[in-house]
This record gives sequence, structure tokens and C-alpha cells, in this order.
Amino acid sequence: MNSNSLWEANLRVIESQYPGLAGQLLQPRSAEPALSDDEIQLEQAVSGAPTLLIRGIHIHSMRDPVREGRRLGEAPGDGPVIVLGFGLGYVAEAIAETVGNRPIILVERRVEILKKALECRDLRNFLTKYRILFVLGGSGEGITGALRLLEGKTGETKPTLVRNRPLMSLDEEWYAAVERRINTWSAREDVNVATLRRFGKRWVRNLAANREAIRDLPGVSRLEGCLAPLSVPVLLVAAGPSLDEIAPLLPELAERAVIVGVDTSLRLLLEQGVDPDFAVAVDPQFWNARHLDRARAAHTCLIAESAVYPPVLHWNHRNTDGSLPFARAFLCASLFPLGRFIEERLDPKGALGAGGSVATTAWDFARILGSREIWIAGLDLSFPNLKTHFRGALFESRSLAESIRFNPAETWSARALRDGRPFKAPAASGGEVLTDSRLALYSSWFESKFRQYPDLHNRSLSPGGLAIPGLSAARAEELLALPPRRAEINRLLQSVFAKIEGEFNAPEEREKRLARYEEAYKTLTRGLERVKALAKEAAALSSKAAGGRTGSDRRPESADRDRVLKRLGELNRLIMESEVKDVAGFLFPPLSELETGLLTPESDPFARHLELSAKLYGSLAETAGYNLEYLQ
Repeated sequence: MNSNSLWEANLRVIESQYPGLAGQLLQPRSAEPALSDDEIQLEQAVSGAPTLLIRGIHIHSMRDPVREGRRLGEAPGDGPVIVLGFGLGYVAEAIAETVGNRPIILVERRVEILKKALECRDLRNFLTKYRILFVLGGSGEGITGALRLLEGKTGETKPTLVRNRPLMSLDEEWYAAVERRINTWSAREDVNVATLRRFGKRWVRNLAANREAIRDLPGVSRLEGCLAPLSVPVLLVAAGPSLDEIAPLLPELAERAVIVGVDTSLRLLLEQGVDPDFAVAVDPQFWNARHLDRARAAHTCLIAESAVYPPVLHWNHRNTDGSLPFARAFLCASLFPLGRFIEERLDPKGALGAGGSVATTAWDFARILGSREIWIAGLDLSFPNLKTHFRGALFESRSLAESIRFNPAETWSARALRDGRPFKAPAASGGEVLTDSRLALYSSWFESKFRQYPDLHNRSLSPGGLAIPGLSAARAEELLALPPRRAEINRLLQSVFAKIEGEFNAPEEREKRLARYEEAYKTLTRGLERVKALAKEAAALSSKAAGGRTGSDRRPESADRDRVLKRLGELNRLIMESEVKDVAGFLFPPLSELETGLLTPESDPFARHLELSAKLYGSLAETAGYNLEYLQ
């Protein structure tokens, strides 16, 4: 086939399988100048296959690019494979033949290079047979979307990188930015595992203590779209260092926008005489609950997740002076199986996004309110002037209070700057700013959400913060130029709250909800007791059978082996059919931890399987028992 025929044949497949990619190929839009015909050339290798030269650099072997692709195309691991630099596709094809059904993400900076590949090689089989995603051009932000699309669909979340180094050398900065995004995404799973290991039991204890709040508080879904009739902006107040500059303007800004604060910024808002319309608290830790200590926000609505530290949800317990900490409270959908189990049988609350920071959840809450404009103050996601938070934040107060000669407050700040693996990244106002891997993860979440909701206008009042695509820089004067609308905002919100109160707490509805709660609680505890008993039996059976095999050279009797496996299969089926299996398994340790320290040699796979099963079911019985202990 000639080049025109190959191009048309490949393009027909792409139009059918990848319509978005077809649009990029047929109507490429790039701020970067394309490579000229003199800069990108095709030549014939010694083997007869086409090979590629760009600006005089050989992208593939001049002898046998197919053989070279097979040599470079080894991709270990179990997760998705990311190929940085597609070129003519030799390495990608070899990888696809090796990994089979595992997804492959192909990242290529230049549209014209991919077009050359489609003009000189028949890639129809490659494009149709394998699980392929393309990330082509742009700023490279598409890699995060591609990884998010594959989330939960692969056995391992961490991707394997395969680099076409000659091609990457032509656009070093672009590919380096893509790799930073990949590394940020990969670190996310490590953070999740470490967080669960550290705080998982705390979440269970909090949820057990807060279970009646799930019964008694309405969900944020009842507030969805409530601002649409008024068409008023939302001002989200985060807790970054730049909040110091905006603080004196907050009273005037509050006259023109609905104020959504985060728990960490609540103190500053109240000190400025501003009761935010909403305050968002979702972190389950004790120290985050301290942000709300002695709060006197009698006109503020608390938005919380049901796993927060229990005193947070005592929102209607009066302060010592008789004042209420908050006017009312709403819950968002629980992120954890125990909370979801109760909510689904009682009163679904409405999901809010969770990107690892309270600011991400607060932004998603601001979005569902129905405004088309979200102004954001204090969202730096960086360390401008080496500052970590606004002046007077709880973190700063605590470090000053606990400062001693050999561990001064400056040491706390240095640790905060150092421990997140800091690096320089583009700033919103130009130049660079210091950020770290944790803050970059939050930035990636925001970037993804801004793309997901393109009609929502997001404006930042933190010009010295991290640059985030989709978040445009703005000045406070622009918001101050809008007419005051506080009286209208108050009337609308009071009307919304009154309607929800009438519907949610009507006597008949409360009675029905109480009956559903009692039934859900009984189902939960009975189910956990059943799973605990089944898991204990399975652990004992596995342990006994493994104990008879460990260190023995004789092969197990076929009848004994079949009997043990049959009973384990029955027990496992009963556990998997349980309504509470996700609740019981929430604290379950990673399989890699269970596999560590097995005593049985690998030469006896059956006994090794039994030993692992004993640890697995023993852990499940323990986690089910932990839930029961705090629920009862």
C-alpha cells in the first residue's frame, strides 16, 4: 500500500475507535510550530522497514527497527504501560504483543509524528486488537485523565514507563512535565495505603460514634442548585499564605458573594467579622477538629463528612456563653464502607469530590450550589516566600506554643517545606514557585475537575500560587466592583433551609427514618458477627491443614486436599455474599503484607496457599471484630 492508502486505512480505524484522536489529526491545533518537511524525514532501514529521522536524529534503528522495538518493549509489572514518545510505533507494538490485554497509554508530543506513522505503516491490527489510549500534544495534562479513566480497572495502579529517549530529547521540558504528572499520580496510591494504615481505625471509631448523625442530619444533595435562581458568585476561602493579603477585604467581599470557608480558614474569617455561609470539615483527625474549637459562627452552616472527629458533629451543643457553634449542619456522602452502608439504607447524602484536601471537597460543594462563578482565595498549593499557611493559622500557633530551644518553630516550618519532596513549578503570575508532591496531587485534582466542568468559571485571588490550567488569575477589585447582594443571599438561604427542615424533620419522616436506622444497625451487626464467625472457621481450617504440611516432604492426600479446598470455597462464597463484606474488609491489610513472612517454602505451593489463607481469614475476622467492638 502507498502512503495515501495506508493513511486512509489507518484513519478509518481511528475514526471508528478513537473519534477524539481523529479530530486532532484532521484539525490539529497547537500553539507550537509544527516540524517542517526538512526536519522530519522517513528513510528505509537495512531490514526494509521504514525508520524516522527528526532534525538529523535517528529515532529508530537504521538496521532493524522492528527488532529494536522488541528489545526495548519489555514491560514488567501488572498495571498500565505508558510509552513516552510513539514515533513510528515499533516499541508500542512490541509491548502490546507482550502484555496482551493490559492497557497501554501512548504519549506523543507531535501530531505530525503520529501522522507520519499512519502514512508509512499499517497499524490497523495494533489499533483494533489492544487496549490503547492516546495522549497527543497539548500541555500533556491528558495523561492524568487517561490514568483516571483506568482507575480501578487494572490489578496494579502504578504504571510502567517505557521511554523513547531520542524522541524525548527533542521536547525535554514537555516530556519532563508529563513524567511529573505520572509520578504525582503514582505517589497517590502510596499515600492512600499509608493513610489507611495510619488512620483506618480512627475512621472506623469516628463513624461508629457518629452513626446517629447520619440518621439525624440531612445531606448536601438537598442544597444542590439552590443558588441558581439568584445567579450570585461563590467565594471559596482556603487557608494558603496569600489569604493574609485578602483578609482585610473579606467583609466587603462577603457582601457580594456566598462565602464557603474550609475548617482551617474559619478562625480568620470570624476574626474579620465574617460568618461564612458554609464551613466545610471532612478530615477525621483530632488536630483538624481543633480548627473548630470554641467556634462562634451562629449564622454558618456546617458541611461535614460522617467520619470527622466526633466533637465536630456536636454542632448543636452550646458554647459556655450559651452561643451555638453553628446554625445547622449537613452531611456529604461517606467515603468509607461503614458510613455508606448506613446511608444507603437510611438517607443518601450526596457525594462530594475528595482530592485529599478539604479545599477540593469545598470546591465541589461550591460547584453543586449552582453558581456559575467560583472565586477562590488562599488556594496557593505552594509555598510563596517559604510560607505554609496564613498568619495565625492553628499550625503556626501550635508550633509557636510548643517551640523550645532545641526544637524552635522554625524547625517545624523547615520540616513542612522539606518532607513533601519540594520542587519548583510554574506560578500563576509567571516565573516559578516552590511546591511539593502532595500539593501537586491536589493541583492535578483541580485541573481534572476544571476540565470536567468547562462551563464553570474559576478565578483565583492568589496570583503567587501554583499555576493550574482552568484557573484564571483575577483581582479582588473585580469582585468588589459587583453590587452588594448580602440581603438577597440571606433571604434565599433562609428560605432553602426552612424548606429542607420542614421536609426532613417532619414527624412522620423522622419516625420512618428511625425505623430504617434501627433495621440497618441490626443488619450491620448481625452481618459482621456472621462474617467474623465464617472467617474464624476458615482461618482455623487453613491453619490446621497448613500445620500438618509445614516442613513435611510428603504430598497431601488428594482426598484431604479436596475436602479442605471445598470447605474453604464454601466459606469464601458465604463471606462474599454478605451485605457487610466491604465494611468488614475495610481495614484489611494489603496482600503483599500478608505474603511477607510466610514460613512454608515455595516448594510446597499447597501448604503455602493454606498458610496465606490462614493469615488472610484471620485478618478478616480481626477487622470484623474491630468494627463490632465500637459499634456495640
